[in-house]
Amino acid sequence: MSKMEVKTSLLDNMIGVGDSVLLEPLTEDSFLENLRKRFDHNEIYTYIGSVVISLNPYKHLPIYTAEKVEEYRNRNFYELSPHIYALADEAYRSLRDQDKDQCILITGESGAGKTEASKLVMSYVAAVCGKGQEVNKVKEQLLQSNPVLEAFGNAKTVRNDNSSRFGKYMDIEFDFKGDPIGGVISNYLLEKSRVVKQPRGERNFHVFYQLLSGASEDTLKKLKLDRDFSQYNYLSLDSATVNGLDDAANFRTVRNAMQIVGFMEDEVQSVLELVAAVLKLGNIEFKPESRVNGFDESRVKDKNDLKEMCELLGIEQSVLERAFSYRTVEAKMEKVSTTLNVAQAYYARDALAKNLYSRLFSWLVNRINESIKAQTKHRKKVMGVLDIYGFEIFEDGDNSFEQFIINYCNEKLQQIFIELTLREEQEEYIREGIEWTNIEYFNNAIICDLIENNQNGILAMLDEECLRPGTVTDETFLDKLNTICAEHQHFESRQSKNSKFLTDHSLPHNCFRIQHYAGKVLYRVEGFVDKNNDLLYRDLSQAMYKANHSLMKQLFPEGNPAKINLKRPPTAGFQFRVSVSTLMKNLQTKNPNYIRCIKPNDKKAPHIFTDTLVCHQVHYLGLMENVRVRRAGYAFRQPYEPCLERYKMLCKQTWPHWRGPAREGVEVLLTDLQVAQEEYSYGRSKIFIRNPRTLFFLEEKRRQCLQDLATLIQKIYRGWKSRTHFLLLKKSQVVVAAWYRRYAQQRKYQKIKSSTVVIQSFIRGWKARKILRELKYQKRCEEAVTTIAAYWHGTQARRELKRLKEVARRKHAVAVIWAYWLGLKVRREYRKFFRANAGRKIYDFTIQRLMQKYFLGLKNTVPSMSPIDKTWSNRPYQFLDGAHTELRRMFHLWRCKKYRSQFTEEKKAIYEEKLEASEIFKDKKALYPSSVSQSFKGDYLEINKNPKYQKLNSVVEEKILLADFVNKINRANGKGAPRIFLLTKNNFVLADQKTGQIKACVPLPDLSSVSVSTQVDGFFALKLKEGTASAAKGDFLLSSDHLIEIITKLHRTGAPAANRDQLNIDISDEFLVQFKQDKVCVKFIQGGPKNGSSAACKRKNNRLLEVCVPSP
Repeated sequence: MSKMEVKTSLLDNMIGVGDSVLLEPLTEDSFLENLRKRFDHNEIYTYIGSVVISLNPYKHLPIYTAEKVEEYRNRNFYELSPHIYALADEAYRSLRDQDKDQCILITGESGAGKTEASKLVMSYVAAVCGKGQEVNKVKEQLLQSNPVLEAFGNAKTVRNDNSSRFGKYMDIEFDFKGDPIGGVISNYLLEKSRVVKQPRGERNFHVFYQLLSGASEDTLKKLKLDRDFSQYNYLSLDSATVNGLDDAANFRTVRNAMQIVGFMEDEVQSVLELVAAVLKLGNIEFKPESRVNGFDESRVKDKNDLKEMCELLGIEQSVLERAFSYRTVEAKMEKVSTTLNVAQAYYARDALAKNLYSRLFSWLVNRINESIKAQTKHRKKVMGVLDIYGFEIFEDGDNSFEQFIINYCNEKLQQIFIELTLREEQEEYIREGIEWTNIEYFNNAIICDLIENNQNGILAMLDEECLRPGTVTDETFLDKLNTICAEHQHFESRQSKNSKFLTDHSLPHNCFRIQHYAGKVLYRVEGFVDKNNDLLYRDLSQAMYKANHSLMKQLFPEGNPAKINLKRPPTAGFQFRVSVSTLMKNLQTKNPNYIRCIKPNDKKAPHIFTDTLVCHQVHYLGLMENVRVRRAGYAFRQPYEPCLERYKMLCKQTWPHWRGPAREGVEVLLTDLQVAQEEYSYGRSKIFIRNPRTLFFLEEKRRQCLQDLATLIQKIYRGWKSRTHFLLLKKSQVVVAAWYRRYAQQRKYQKIKSSTVVIQSFIRGWKARKILRELKYQKRCEEAVTTIAAYWHGTQARRELKRLKEVARRKHAVAVIWAYWLGLKVRREYRKFFRANAGRKIYDFTIQRLMQKYFLGLKNTVPSMSPIDKTWSNRPYQFLDGAHTELRRMFHLWRCKKYRSQFTEEKKAIYEEKLEASEIFKDKKALYPSSVSQSFKGDYLEINKNPKYQKLNSVVEEKILLADFVNKINRANGKGAPRIFLLTKNNFVLADQKTGQIKACVPLPDLSSVSVSTQVDGFFALKLKEGTASAAKGDFLLSSDHLIEIITKLHRTGAPAANRDQLNIDISDEFLVQFKQDKVCVKFIQGGPKNGSSAACKRKNNRLLEVCVPSP
């Protein structure tokens, strides 16, 4: 169906028949064929009146989206296609708007989809009810209770990978607004026998596999478990892994769900410990041990699993071991203790495992109820959801006690279904004023009475047999049934007095057969008595009660020695009968809604519909009986308004609008169509149609009418569309013509405009050229006058210049002649003095020329600007010796000044330290030459940047001048301990290298002197002034790789700090060091140490430390 198409009735676009009540003809074959047809088109839901039939598709279908929820929200039940959402919405609106408590009964065999159906109902109700923080929390808790119960109550079977092995009934409680405020869960008949034994191809409960697959290694170690499934006897291996089930992911989901529901972390741990204890319990094995009285006594083979289980539960190992070997029977004032043989010990072990797990499951249900129960005490509306076993019939005749009580529960549900369905039909007929006619149907009350009668019922006789003294076996129980129930028409047995069954070979001797409403079921009597007794030895209950585990006293209250009850506990059959009775009373107070789940095939595969299997389920679900009961009166009913709205086009008087009451319109419509009077009846608000043929007649007439109307609508639409298209073309032509005329006028205007502009430009050009020619002529005339004048003035100027030059030459000639004449006179006068002064003048001239050459040559031979460059050019002449030396000195001083001007303050300080080191150690300490090329870094540890020493940096408040690693020499053995050496302006500090803890902080004024050797070692002694507080522990003997820098900085910093001229530095190969009260001589000798090339210190005696220094 396209998105634009809207359905307004169940009958629209129907595949098959959506409501089986409308099947015509109604036979079993037509019923199955209708289900198959709808299933093949992915229509998995079909109605029987208000009952929903659901077929498991075994695949994901896109029919559960949020859009689908909105589509079915607040819609009439029959308004849309059959869907589980329609039933859920109908139930929720009846509860919210009419204050009617509801119950939704979901039945079907294992694998039919009951659990998924209950989830869909709950998720739909959660989606359509109110919002809010508290409401959302309640909804989330109700929804998250499902994963927890599925983990502990579901298992993989041959029919279903997620089969519920217990019955569940949940009452969801709502407030007056229809918002959920809490809930209560009831569980029925957990299949606890699965804990100790599983049929071939099936698994134990999911939680065991989820725990081993999904728990962390740390959790498994605490629980003393191993991931290998084969380590545990209670886990079947042939189906340990299931395709499509991720046990590890499901375990995380369960843990998260338990947290959302409200389980505390210690409670979750306690639950997992009990699950682990059940696995450990299955590994306990027994061996016989003979006693002197000739009886065998059971003993535990390997006590390791027993020990680990006792540690998990907090039980003394000896107490549990004795409970597996002895049984105490109390009667009034007597106690009798008997030994257990191996078979009895295994029975006791399995009974304990089953009881421990089933009681844990009941505790989980109660704990969830505590979390999700409604907090308000005001009146609440209730919607119950029942998810319980469907009718079970094993074809191989292996039906036992479990199948018997399951089928008994389904008999009760069928009984209440028929009663409530008939009651609902009768109430509607009375409400609509239609005469009620009795409907013939099979009443299964006689079968229920056969099972539950307090005197002669099968369950009563089973309880009586279990309580009877003497030898009680399954055969004695069967004999009793044969005696009392032989004449019952629904009971069959080979050994009964009824002779007609004596030769029935399909009925074994150890079996009996009951004819249920769904068919005959053969029950094997083996195990009935034991399963009904469900005994747990009192010794085991008391042993469990003594456990220190937080849950054990709650799970085994009967083990309390102070409250010993000698009364026999109720049997399993009695407890289940009481539970079913309570459930029936609860259901009868509510408005029922039914979902019948059907499994289409045994292969768990999509698109496969097995007729025989579906037919079998149709039989035992009583679906044909349901259809017949529903069709016994009127097959179809509908309110007048929607009926008239749907079929009004079939009559000219009602089409297109009916102005009167809807009922009168329907009467006019049916009269006009000539429908027989006996085919329908008029109720107060509904029209009732007896036969489906009448409804299909109306639908066929409506379909033909809709086709005619569709043709008429198409004709009118095509005419309207064509006229609209024509008018649009006409309007478009006018618009196009107008635009074209506008465009043509614009083009014409543009041409005229451009022509005018061209003409104007030509005229303006002609005028401009004319004016230009006149201006050029005027300019040429002016330039000609100027040129002529210039040429004339030039000629006059050249003539005058020529005249002046002639005058000047004449004057110059006179001056030259006069000068030559005067020179001649002077030379004649001074000739006699020239020879006496010529030598001196020549010498002075020569000297001046040599000095000029020397200075010009020195310019090209000047050395580099480096102060350490000692090259200088040779003097060329001896008379320049003094000048040559003085110039060399002046140049050296000048370039030193230039070099010093480049220094920063920091670099000046470094060179000053280097200079001071030279003054202290040059030619005195053999280690000094190797330190000259090394720069003084100061902070070798980068203490301000290193986060490791951040704490130490914060303790030392002053600026750190030096930070380095040193070794503090121990007087006792001469070995060094690593320390951090820090020097500030006023103190030096020694701190631990690893922790940064300060070991010593000495003010520099307390430092009297420093002693070092003349060798290449790094040892130095810091001597403190006697009487100071720092000298209490004595002097410091240290070694460092940066000795020259440390001593130099101490020398520069120590003198100003102590207000003295300089710190005394003693350089000697033998000096005394004060260690507390004693003075020790430190002696340096040359020789190769054994441990390498560095200096080594050894203790010779109490007064001598000898330092071996390698030869240089």
